[in-house]
Amino acid sequence: MLKEHPLLVFSGRANLPLAGAICEYLQIEQGRLKLGNFSDGEIYCQIRDNVRGADVFIVQSTGQPANESLMELLIMLDAFRRASPTRVTVVMPYMGYARQDRKDKPRVPITAKLVANLIISAGAERLLTIDLHAAQIQGYFDIPVDHLYAAPVLIEAIRTKGLDRLTLVSPDAGGVERARAFAKRLTAELAIMDKRRPEANKAEIMNVIGDVEGRDCVIVDDIIDTAGTLAKTSEALTERGARSVYAAGVHPVLSGPAIDRIQSSTLRNVLVTDTLLLSEDAKKCDKIEQLSLAVLLGEAIRRIHEGASVSSLFV
Repeated sequence: MLKEHPLLVFSGRANLPLAGAICEYLQIEQGRLKLGNFSDGEIYCQIRDNVRGADVFIVQSTGQPANESLMELLIMLDAFRRASPTRVTVVMPYMGYARQDRKDKPRVPITAKLVANLIISAGAERLLTIDLHAAQIQGYFDIPVDHLYAAPVLIEAIRTKGLDRLTLVSPDAGGVERARAFAKRLTAELAIMDKRRPEANKAEIMNVIGDVEGRDCVIVDDIIDTAGTLAKTSEALTERGARSVYAAGVHPVLSGPAIDRIQSSTLRNVLVTDTLLLSEDAKKCDKIEQLSLAVLLGEAIRRIHEGASVSSLFV
């Protein structure tokens, strides 16, 4: 419990609007931080507020450009560690490099563990994150991890669509648990896509397992990157008689041809959260709807600071 210490929230440049919304929920001013780049691209950082004895939270996702956002976080952590706060918590709504979380091929890295080591070595004493690509990544951190889920926000948004014969669709076998949890809370049916991934960012849909004919389908995923899986899943569902196809994804990476694929697909609407900033092209896409997680994160920060239970937010 650090109630007696001031609560300070700072942000890197990856998602300033989210940090601002969190501070608005907490009714505090955002901490002052000077971030810039030297002419060769190196990152410059200076903390403009006194943080000695404070309970510090740093908001930073690994948004595009991912490498620079991660390096910026590490540099901020080093600056804070040298400024004598009582505790430093990293608020990382989206943790990049999490898709390589095990050795599934010879001579490949485990980048999720590497990033965990870097964050801890740089000075983080706690991590707050949302929808890790694999829940076991929590075990890569030798510090406390508060792992929240965007499900309540996405489920409420799906309810407002007024869909009747609802089927939740997992785009692959790995996402079945997530889709089943959504289906249970929405009293809906479940379908699963039999997907093959011959290489990174490429997917092939083989079969649809479950009844989707004449039904309103919602594809549920954690990361929407190039949207190749999303577009092909939507196409396969439409070909098999789905009445309408929607999607709900937590992290809108939306790289490469993602926006064009979504726009030209049979998808009616794609729900995403603000763990990452949307590009200008994504903001112009009328199929993409962004939901805010500021209240969820702000409440988690408040409870961590006050030493209260965070477990009721783990749903």
